[in-house]
Amino acid sequence: MPAKQAAPQHVLVTGGAGYIGSLLTGELLRRGYQVTVMDKLLFGGDSLLSYLAHPNFYFANVDVWEPRALREVFKGSGQAPDALVHLAAIVGFPACQAVGKQVAWRYNVEATQRVFEQAQELGVKRFVFASTYSNYGLSEDGQPVDEETPLNPQSLYAETKIAAENYLLEQKDSPCAPLIFRLATLYGISPRTRFDLIINQFVLDAYTKRELLIYQRGYSRSFVHVRDVVTGLALGLEAPEKKIRGQVYNLGTESGNYRKDEIVDFVIKRLPEINVSYKDLTFGGDMRDIRVSFEKIRRELGFETQLTVDDGVREVLHALQHGLIKNPLDERFRNAQFIVD
Repeated sequence: MPAKQAAPQHVLVTGGAGYIGSLLTGELLRRGYQVTVMDKLLFGGDSLLSYLAHPNFYFANVDVWEPRALREVFKGSGQAPDALVHLAAIVGFPACQAVGKQVAWRYNVEATQRVFEQAQELGVKRFVFASTYSNYGLSEDGQPVDEETPLNPQSLYAETKIAAENYLLEQKDSPCAPLIFRLATLYGISPRTRFDLIINQFVLDAYTKRELLIYQRGYSRSFVHVRDVVTGLALGLEAPEKKIRGQVYNLGTESGNYRKDEIVDFVIKRLPEINVSYKDLTFGGDMRDIRVSFEKIRRELGFETQLTVDDGVREVLHALQHGLIKNPLDERFRNAQFIVD
């Protein structure tokens, strides 16, 4: 008789119905993991429907801020996860501003603490946390920021992520090993696509309105495809624990460092008949103007991106032109419209 195969490693993904989580779930199932998704479904659950028949997939509709959320899901099951990817959050500075400091702190800081504490109790060995390069704020000398650069948050969103990071780094000697990824600005298509991200929104506006209005024209940002982020998160799950314990990695690529007006050029390449106008307007919130170094993740984890901004523009435009996303202007494709009680 053939040898019995070992059960797949079990990963819990909080916020698994979201932009990153829905794509990560599919990739982990493809790699042979058992995957449990916990999500409150603020944006609906359509992104997970194709996984329901998979024997290694389980879904729980719960609010991770609840003090016993993880305990209730895994109570008496004997199926506690080996690793946890914590994506559930109020994501982006407009969404955090919309809900206010108290709610943003509850879901981005307090919920992280509660989830980590319960993960420890359940015997979870690895805790992968999605943070943001917004934490760096502005680059004073114009040089690319790296993981040792002092943090200078310019928004409530960044403040909450830094507070969550600080808590996790204090737990670096815990049996549950924390790992932090500071993600660049995402783009591209996923089962739950967002159109409130710069590249995706530029393509949508250019396609539907035939015009673009650009603020902070010369400001630099760093961009990474959502599928490359999923690859990076998977590396974080599979790397030796001693290598990732208590580590912080910028997740992206130097080739994704662009000014906003350079992103416009990629859009014009595929939609040349559009009108572009610029306003040098400043406003409260996210005033990032930085370029980012990703040398550490490349050196230590062997991470390399596979997709470019041009790939992303082409992909989003193709989805719109061929009607693959119905009603792309619907609120569910944007985070800021959703107000959490």
